Amino acid sequence: MIFMGHTTLNNFTVLHKLETIEKEVLNLKISILKKITTTGKKITSFKGILKGVDVTDKDITLAKKSLCSKVKI
Repeated sequence: MIFMGHTTLNNFTVLHKLETIEKEVLNLKISILKKITTTGKKITSFKGILKGVDVTDKDITLAKKSLCSKVKI
């Protein structure tokens, strides 16, 4: 009788471990699919948005300071 209970416990442990592995493999598959699948979003280009405007290095420096005043660049 004791042997039968021990076998049942071992079977339960193995089953639990297999279920855990199955969940991890499923999560890994989903993670990989999310990384390789395109989102379908159109990439926005800002080229030409400032047509005819001359942006200098000083303008960029001032913009960085304004946007990131609390972050060191």
